[in-house]
Amino acid sequence: MRRLVHNPRLLAVAGAGCISVSAMLVRLSETSPETAAFFRCALALPLLLPLALRERRRLGPRPARHTATDVGAGLLLGADLVLWGASIPELGAGIATVIVNVQVVIVPLLALLLFRERLSRRFALTVPVMLAGVALAGGVTETQGAAGDPVRGVLAGLGAGVAYAGYLFLLRGRGAAGGPRYRFLPVTLATVTAGALPLVVGLIRQDLDFAPGWPAFGWLATLAVTGQFLGWLLIGAALPQLPAKVGGSILLVQPVLAVLLGMALLDERLSGWQATGCVIVVLAVWDTTRPRRAEAAPPRGTDRPAR
Repeated sequence: MRRLVHNPRLLAVAGAGCISVSAMLVRLSETSPETAAFFRCALALPLLLPLALRERRRLGPRPARHTATDVGAGLLLGADLVLWGASIPELGAGIATVIVNVQVVIVPLLALLLFRERLSRRFALTVPVMLAGVALAGGVTETQGAAGDPVRGVLAGLGAGVAYAGYLFLLRGRGAAGGPRYRFLPVTLATVTAGALPLVVGLIRQDLDFAPGWPAFGWLATLAVTGQFLGWLLIGAALPQLPAKVGGSILLVQPVLAVLLGMALLDERLSGWQATGCVIVVLAVWDTTRPRRAEAAPPRGTDRPAR
C-alpha cells in the first residue's frame, strides 16, 4: 500500500482501472448518457464533500484562480461524459472508446505549446503504435459495427476526446503551482460542475430520468464510487507528478482493461485482433513510461530518492 501511495505511475494505473469499469456499468444501467453522467457525479458528492470540507479547514480556502481552473475542468469533464455517451449508439462502444483516446496526443501537445515541455523521440515513435493498439483492442476491425450515423458519431467522439484531454491537462496543472497541495477540493468542485452540464443538457433534450429504478440506481451508484470518486482521486493525485506524455500514455490502459472486464463479467468474446491490440498497448505503455538508462541508475555514492 505504501508503494502505491508514493508511486504516481501505480496511482495512475489504479485510477485507470477504476474508470475502466465505467462503460460496463453504464451499459448495465440501461440509462441515457445524460442520466448516467448526472448520477455518476451527483452520487459521488456525498463521498467527496466531507473530505473536501476537512481539507478546506486544514489548508484554508483554495485560491480564486485555481477555483476557476477547477470549474473549467469540471465543465470539460461533463462535456466529455455527454459527448462520449452520445457517440456510442452511432459508432459502437469500441470505436467510440478509440476516438476518445486522441487525448494521448493532445495532452502532450498542450504541454509543449504552453509549458515548453519537450517531447522525446521515443514518445513520437510510440504514439502511433499505441493508438493502433487501442484501435485493435476496441474492435475497430470487427464487422458488427453500429448502424448509426458515423459522421455524427465521429464528431461527437472527437469532441469528447478534446474535452477529455483538456480536463486531464487542467487536472495535471493543479499541482504545478506553489502552496499547499489540495487533493479533494479540486475533484469535488470539478464533479459539481461536471454534473451540472448533463443536468442542463438532459433537461433541454428531455432525456434525463430522475427515477431510473432501483437496479439502474445500484449500477449508477457503483459507477459513482469507482468511476468518479476513486478513479479521479487517484488520477488527480498522480498526474501532477508525471510528465504529460507519461500520464496520458498510462491512461491508455483503460480501454484494454474495459475489454478484459467485458470478457470476464459480460461474457463478451475477445477476438484475435483485440488480444493483439491489448498486448500492443501494454508493451507500448511500458516502453513509454519506463525510465531512461540515465534515470534508472543514479551515480555511485548517491541514494535513490524516497518514493
